[in-house]
Amino acid sequence: MNATARSTQPSPVSTRTDPRGLAAAASAFFIWGLLPLYLKALQGVPIVQITAHRLVWGCLFAFLWLQLRGEVGQVVTALRDPNTRWRLCASATLISINWLTYVYGIAANRVVETSLGYFINPLLNVLLGVLILRERLNAAQWTAVAVAAAGVSWLTWSAGHPPWISLTLALSFGLYGLVRKVIRVDALPGFASETLLLAPLGIGYIIWCELGGNGVLTTGGVGLDLLLALGGPLTAIPLVLFAFGARRIPYSTVGLLQYIGPTIQLMLAVFAFGEPFHGPRVFGFVLIWAALALYAGDGLWRARKLTA
Repeated sequence: MNATARSTQPSPVSTRTDPRGLAAAASAFFIWGLLPLYLKALQGVPIVQITAHRLVWGCLFAFLWLQLRGEVGQVVTALRDPNTRWRLCASATLISINWLTYVYGIAANRVVETSLGYFINPLLNVLLGVLILRERLNAAQWTAVAVAAAGVSWLTWSAGHPPWISLTLALSFGLYGLVRKVIRVDALPGFASETLLLAPLGIGYIIWCELGGNGVLTTGGVGLDLLLALGGPLTAIPLVLFAFGARRIPYSTVGLLQYIGPTIQLMLAVFAFGEPFHGPRVFGFVLIWAALALYAGDGLWRARKLTA
C-alpha cells in the first residue's frame, strides 16, 4: 500500500502495548478490586441512591479535574458532534447498568458472583477484539480462552441457576469498554461527558429522595456525606485510567488484565466477608486461573523474543 492510500485510511486501533496504557489499565482493575470495601461501608444506603451519588459526585470531580487542566472545552467539542454524542450516550447507559448491578451484588452479599462476572468479562473482551476489532490470537491464546470458558461454564452449571448478576456485569462492562475504545475522545473528557449526560437524572433523583424524606444526604451525618462524596474520585479515577489504557493496548490484553479485579474481589468475599467458597466453585476458578497463567506466560515469552 502506498503512502497516499495509507493516509486516506482511518486511524487503526493500536495493536501494540503502550507501557503507559498497560499501567493505567492495571491500576484501574486494582482499584475496582478493592471497591467492595467502600460499598460495604455504604450498606445502609439504598442501591439507586448510591448509584445516583456516584454519578453526580463523579461528574463534579471530573469537571474540577478538567478545569485544573484547562480542558473543559473538550467536553463541549465531544458533545457537539452527533455521532460522538450518541456513542457517549450508549457508553453512559451501559456503565450505569453496570454500576446498579454491581452495587446490588455487593449489598446482597453475593460478592463471589460479582467476581464471577468480571472473570467472564475478559473472555467477552477477547471475543469482541477478534470479531469486531480484527485482533488475532495465536494457538496458546485460543487454548487459554477455551480453558477459561470451560471454567466459567462449570461455575455456571454448578450454581444451579442462571448467574444473571455475573452475566449482566460481564455484558454491560464488555460493551462499555468496546464503545469507549472506538470513541475519539480522551479518557477524562469522555468520562465527564458521560456523567454530564446522565447528571440531570441523578440530581433529580437525589432531590426527589430528599424531599420525600428518604434521602441520606441530609439525614446520614457528615461521615456518610463524606463517604458519598468519596464515590466521585473512586468512580472517576479508575474509569479514566481504564479508558486511557483501553485505547493504547490490544483489547485482548485488556481482557487479560481484567482478571486482577475479580481475583481481589474473590479474596475479599472469602476472607473478609465470609462468603462460601468450596467444592465445585474451587474447581471452576482453578480452571480460570490456569487459563490466565497460560495467557500471561505466552505474552511474556513473546515479549522476551521481541526484545532479545
